[in-house]
Amino acid sequence: MDQNPVSYLPYPIRTFIRVVEAFNRKVGRFAMYLIFVMIGILLYSSISKTFFFPSLWTLEMAQFAMVAFYMLGGPYSLQLHSHVRMDLLYGSWTPRKKAIIDSITVVMLFIYLGVLLYGGISSTSYAVEYSERSYSAWRPYMAPIKILMCVSVFLMLLQAVAIWFRDIATILYGKKLENNI
Repeated sequence: MDQNPVSYLPYPIRTFIRVVEAFNRKVGRFAMYLIFVMIGILLYSSISKTFFFPSLWTLEMAQFAMVAFYMLGGPYSLQLHSHVRMDLLYGSWTPRKKAIIDSITVVMLFIYLGVLLYGGISSTSYAVEYSERSYSAWRPYMAPIKILMCVSVFLMLLQAVAIWFRDIATILYGKKLENNI
């Protein structure tokens, strides 16, 4: 137990954690800038409605940008532990006890994300097969945003597995894994 617990993890698991977290970090950093895209769309919408003519596409496009911002940022948020957590008792627990509870509750997250991904894939295949469009006046195709949502849920699932591996290592070796494995 004198070494970093990461050295005890099998190489494929260390590689999985490293690759998933690096990829989600890049995607999350990219997603942070989508808020500026949404602001630009809404600014254009306000200016065009005030001075020129109202645009049909701006509201829905801003909603799509917000969905991309929220969904692509989710795995990165999970990685940074910046999600909402009830901290009444959790904050006073040891890292090992936290990891035990987290490794149990993450199973519920796996189930939730699995069902969400299953439904998302079903809805996306329908949107692709039948060229589903929105019911608005602009009528954009729905497949791109549904594909993005499925990819985001899949990335969230991969991140949850990486966190679960970290929790298992913490349980086995008593120390929390460092972020730079």
